[in-house]
Amino acid sequence: MTEQLIRIVIAEDDARIAEIQQRFVEQVEGFEVLGLSHSLEQTAQMVEILQPDLLLLDIHFQDGNGLDFLKNLREQDQHTDVILMTAARDIETLKSAMHGGIFDYIVKPLVFERIQDSLQRYQQHRQQLNSLQQVDQKTIDALLPRGGTSSSASNLDDRLPKGIDELTLTKVRDLFTELEHSLGASTVGETLGVSRTTARRYLEYLVSSGELVVDVNYGGVGRPERYYCRAS
Repeated sequence: MTEQLIRIVIAEDDARIAEIQQRFVEQVEGFEVLGLSHSLEQTAQMVEILQPDLLLLDIHFQDGNGLDFLKNLREQDQHTDVILMTAARDIETLKSAMHGGIFDYIVKPLVFERIQDSLQRYQQHRQQLNSLQQVDQKTIDALLPRGGTSSSASNLDDRLPKGIDELTLTKVRDLFTELEHSLGASTVGETLGVSRTTARRYLEYLVSSGELVVDVNYGGVGRPERYYCRAS
């Protein structure tokens, strides 16, 4: 199954900064920028027409305040998620943003690694939600780390490298528990509903931890294919 790109609108009053954000986003696999907006009026039109998955939102605009826009967005029951990107560092702004249900809050000046980390966490969050049929408390705690109270779960997440989350890692492990034969990253990705790149990241992590072993198939035309199976 082909993983759909996450569709983004960038709302930033400074055209130069908006273009920098766009270049940053385009370096992260799995995302596409639908458009850049430099006013809240234009942002409202883009959100209504384009229905983006994610909005990168500034606060200060010539025609209004991004926090007010966020509040209106929630009152209209729009399903677009929001990452706030702003120079504001005061606690009241942070509180208002959190009450508005933002996914993340990034302060300027913008750093690529911080934006990349936020986008990848958002990507993993969506993949987890879309793959679930029902939830238990452990799953909820994994999806809502800020609200989780389990110190052991938090410590486990801290031990995992960036780009690896416990929920998806468990699914990959479970897949190989019942298997005696090897699988390629493409097959694992199709089975779990994630991209080949994402699947391979988890597979290589399990190889590094000694849980899986890898065999390289050089047959056929093109790049060698890596196949993974449980370590004996």
